[in-house]
Amino acid sequence: MPHRRTELAAFLRSRRARITPADVGMPPGLRRRTPGLRREEVAQLAGVGVTWYTWLEQGRPINASVQVLDAVGRVLQLDVTEREHLYRLAGVPFVRQDASDAEVVGEEVQGILDALDPLPAVVYSARYDVHASNAAYRDVWPATAFVPRSERNVLLRLFTTPDCCSSMLNSDEELPRMVGQLRAAYGRHVGEPVWEAFIAHMIRESPEFAQMWARGDVASPGPRLKVFRHASVGLINMTSVSLAIDGMTEHRIVVYTPADDASRARIKRLRDMADPLIGCPVHRRKVSEIVAERDARRRDTHRAAVLATD
Repeated sequence: MPHRRTELAAFLRSRRARITPADVGMPPGLRRRTPGLRREEVAQLAGVGVTWYTWLEQGRPINASVQVLDAVGRVLQLDVTEREHLYRLAGVPFVRQDASDAEVVGEEVQGILDALDPLPAVVYSARYDVHASNAAYRDVWPATAFVPRSERNVLLRLFTTPDCCSSMLNSDEELPRMVGQLRAAYGRHVGEPVWEAFIAHMIRESPEFAQMWARGDVASPGPRLKVFRHASVGLINMTSVSLAIDGMTEHRIVVYTPADDASRARIKRLRDMADPLIGCPVHRRKVSEIVAERDARRRDTHRAAVLATD
């Protein structure tokens, strides 16, 4: 942790030094030793206290919220990669809600996912965050596209979806193994705020996860048979294979292959549907209905934000 704070301090200083007063619409002023912004100028533009920002840049052990880091990032004109680096050094989860999959994983990796179609393919983090996927994956599991990027986590969906609506039929076998893989990865991140916050959230949201986590079992990735039930086409059997990605540590491409001809035919039929159903026989709904509700919520949120600033 001290090393991370030292790196955070050096990163902030280097970013501040490259921004001139003219870049942010300020006069150059007199007796300026360096072309970059002063600490008090960054604090003023970001709307934070000078002392607080000074401590942040000195690497002191202080807490930084998402809102404050966003403000600092805007003043320092950080791009997506730099902002993610800032968040990681500050121990705060970074999620850009409006980022495309290609922006998150890169055009090359997204191109590989798209080329694997009609096989469903996805990029998972070590925490099972869904960072990118292809059209086949989204057709089979459309729920991953209905929620904000911060909630696109397979474990969160599997453990918090009611049993009747869960799409995984062999969850008794697969979920303990997935939790074991999570714990094996967690061993490399013990004490990191992002990981600790995720585990704590999962424990709060799911007693079942809490029980599995308490067992302390670990597991390694490998080819698996996944048995899914889709409201529109029925039973789908798939094998999953994980592939490492150069330059993306602890991320992997997972490719799902139909395990039999019947499953392959059902996936094709599903992808030909204009408006499939998802959910269980009792709660199933059309995809278009869910999308319409999501869009309505977004409009309401945007309207409320605009009114709050008036």
